[in-house]
Amino acid sequence: MSKKHYAVIGHPIGHTMSPFIHQRLFSLAGVEADYSVMEVLPENLENDYRQTLAQLDGFNITIPHKSAIIPYLSSLDKKAELYGSVNTVDSNGKGYTTDSDGFLKALSLNGIAPDGNVVIVGTGGVARTIAFEVAKAGGSIVIAVRHEDIHVASSLACELMDKTIHPSVSTCYIDRIDKLDKDIDLLVNATPVGMYPNTDEMPVSENIIAECHAVFDVIYNPLETKLIQTARRMGKKTAGGMEMLVWQAVVAHQIWDGSVYDVNDIAQLCLDVSEELKKTF
Repeated sequence: MSKKHYAVIGHPIGHTMSPFIHQRLFSLAGVEADYSVMEVLPENLENDYRQTLAQLDGFNITIPHKSAIIPYLSSLDKKAELYGSVNTVDSNGKGYTTDSDGFLKALSLNGIAPDGNVVIVGTGGVARTIAFEVAKAGGSIVIAVRHEDIHVASSLACELMDKTIHPSVSTCYIDRIDKLDKDIDLLVNATPVGMYPNTDEMPVSENIIAECHAVFDVIYNPLETKLIQTARRMGKKTAGGMEMLVWQAVVAHQIWDGSVYDVNDIAQLCLDVSEELKKTF
């Protein structure tokens, strides 16, 4: 069997943990493959796709190409079509999004359901992905934002109502995060607050965390943010961004070659990625 070739593209691509994660996953699955990092300028995306990327056995996509790549692909899976975003492409040029799969897997591994009263702090791309999954599960969503982001939250709320069909879903937004006072089944931090090097910060107060049953933080550096540490100390169920990061990569391998992985191996990989990050930052 000939060696396979994969890559991740983006601009600026900077330091990415993708090669570390994917090479380990290839090794665990016994697949002989290499995985490279490719800096692709927006103006060169079409040419690079037709000349280079389309010849690969598969590739991943990060900012700013997740939507821009779509016109050049042969087809999209249902989730990628719904989100208008692609982060994985197979050898046939079909686009997928696996970020939401990583989120759902991270929750399930920690006994957390993506429904009930869910508060999502933030309005960026990952917040949008998570909001759609919560809406599909029938959750009642509060998008918690700063005053200046109300218009973005309003747009996201309208899109959720327009594109999701679950009869029980309701969405709203608030402009005072510190005024969250309802019983919260799941609090999701989808902002950079608490990310290295600002590890002493939290997006919400301890009083709000006390009102939560479970907490999810999309941040993966550090492995456990102050938000996660505080929630766990209070006896809350928690899940973090590292599990989401690694499991979305696992799903990409399932798409590429049908590989199956042991949960314990992936848990160890999460720890190893965290240690590798410490060497870099």
